Amino acid sequence: METSERLPGPVSATAGPAAPSWRARFAVGALVGAAVAGARRRGVRGVARRVAAANVAGLEGPKMCLVVFGGTGYIGRATVKELAARGHEVVVCTRSKSGIGGKESLEDVQRSFAGEGNITVVEGDVTDPAALDALFASLPRTAQGAVCCLASRSGGRQDSFDIDYQATVNCVEASRRAKLAQFVLLSAVCVQRPLLAFQEAKLKAEAELCKEGPMAYSVVRPTAFFKSLLGQVKGVKGGAPYVMFGDGTEVRCKPISEEDLASFMADCFWDPAKKNQILPVGGPGPALSFKEQGELLFSLVQQKPNFICVPYGVFDFVQGILDFIASLFPSQSDLAEYGRIGRYYAEQSMLVMDPATGKYSEELTPSYGRTDLKTFLTEALQEGSKKLESQQLGEQGQSLALAPLLEFGRGKQVDFAASFVKDSLLPYWKN
Repeated sequence: METSERLPGPVSATAGPAAPSWRARFAVGALVGAAVAGARRRGVRGVARRVAAANVAGLEGPKMCLVVFGGTGYIGRATVKELAARGHEVVVCTRSKSGIGGKESLEDVQRSFAGEGNITVVEGDVTDPAALDALFASLPRTAQGAVCCLASRSGGRQDSFDIDYQATVNCVEASRRAKLAQFVLLSAVCVQRPLLAFQEAKLKAEAELCKEGPMAYSVVRPTAFFKSLLGQVKGVKGGAPYVMFGDGTEVRCKPISEEDLASFMADCFWDPAKKNQILPVGGPGPALSFKEQGELLFSLVQQKPNFICVPYGVFDFVQGILDFIASLFPSQSDLAEYGRIGRYYAEQSMLVMDPATGKYSEELTPSYGRTDLKTFLTEALQEGSKKLESQQLGEQGQSLALAPLLEFGRGKQVDFAASFVKDSLLPYWKN
């Protein structure tokens, strides 16, 4: 018999469907809360050895020299490994300091790829077109293609247009000038209903890439990543309730693992059907609602289901506060955008939208890969497994504003307003 505690509060007049757990985690954090200047190229080369590729579709094709922009992030790193495992020569273009918090040097990045194949890490500045031109010119072997996994760190408006649009377009245009045959862009399925700054930026970058010309393109729009669904795993395993918006049944997604997505992106270079296409993709298995994800987790940890339902009125309350702060302190204008991001992911399914009905469709969302969420969680929850640690959230998920609603969601009945002011507003006020 499952228990469900519904937190008191108003219900939004425009209450949308409930969010899966990854959206809840993101909403909580958001709402409450390179050659440099002259294409300096410093490359470190890895030791090649034969490694196993995921190659889900079992494709074969020519071995190429491929440049990867954003190759140190969650999906970028998996893509670099998959390309190298298929026999490609991979050049990773990265900043002198990369990774979460800029803690990784070029040497650190190269060491992380040790033994993964023919991988060279070079320093490059994606904000400098001249530096990108010099990078391509300095390659010992002419590149045939490129992959771009760049993404803004914060999701704020300026950061989104600086990275998701301008830096991405810089990479596209430099690739054209270098006469590359194909460019693969990692985008997101949520751009099909663009209500946020980063979605606008990604759509503009897609439009630039898809312009007619000799360079083929593949725009990959994944649904949800595993790392974004795992925020409540440790808490539930330790006896905490599972937090969801509304009744948790309407909003759905088909999450895809980083290895499966990397395999799909690598397929784009060998599968002619993926050229000059916009390609939405989800993982294997059925679409899961927020509640179904929670039920799966409780079954795997062998605990009685215990849900907390957060009313959508929380969004109205918090968004009003964030808008007020942004109006008083223009330097904090991104706060309001974070609130909108949180609400979006709580109310929108990460599935392909049916253009005929304007509704999200599980049937129209392609499935790809070998690993579904149940398989991943079953392995991750085994004693000694490091899989959860490998699914580290980036800087977007590490907001100081995370604490109040996490405490609220764990059922500790904290004074939400007081906690929000103390932990989220005062730091901005003092700054």
